[in-house]
Amino acid sequence: MKTFLRRFENNRDLVILFGTWGIDDKTFSNLCTDNHDFILFYNYSADEPLILPEMKTYRRVTVIGWSLGVWAAEYYSRKMGINPDLTIAINGTPVAADDKYGIPLRIFEATLDNISNYSMAKFYLRLFGTRSRFEKNRAYIPTRTEKSLHDELRWLYNRMMEPVETGFVWDYSLIGSEDRIFRASNLTAYWSAHPETRQIIVDAPHYLFDNWNTLEELIRYVRRFRLSPFRNK
Repeated sequence: MKTFLRRFENNRDLVILFGTWGIDDKTFSNLCTDNHDFILFYNYSADEPLILPEMKTYRRVTVIGWSLGVWAAEYYSRKMGINPDLTIAINGTPVAADDKYGIPLRIFEATLDNISNYSMAKFYLRLFGTRSRFEKNRAYIPTRTEKSLHDELRWLYNRMMEPVETGFVWDYSLIGSEDRIFRASNLTAYWSAHPETRQIIVDAPHYLFDNWNTLEELIRYVRRFRLSPFRNK
């Protein structure tokens, strides 16, 4: 796993984002501000140690999982040793390779077996939903080799087949109704079975971050919604 860390002196807020498959550190570079420290975890196939600053220095820690990063946040949560103040699952579930609650297995396996520059171009187009949105975000499209993409997805697939009980609780689930990676119906089916998590549905594709100018704006938007009454904070 690779880590991108962005720190500024005396910041009291930390945002930890578990990215999805196929990204790199460019994907969120335009959404960070100097008002919070930021950690991005990505490329989960690399066997590198977790890098975390001292948690005691922060007044508020927000954990965001995007897509397959929802699964990754739960997988790594026991090793991280943090107690987040806010958790947001975006267009993903902890059972990411699943016919009912995630990406159908046949699609997941077909993607794994057919990684190429051509297939990735089609994947990123689905990620952004439309050609115009793809062009708008072209500068933030990752630059990865076919081998690194295959190694990462193979590692994710193998780990996802292993049952993991973490006790991790998500405060919010942000769901894009136009998602072409995770079906919105699969997302709502999973999160409806978890009343401790507040569902928020927006008109957006799988990559929905450009609905806001910064991650801070996204977090403020989510916090406007009341937590589920089943969630004890």
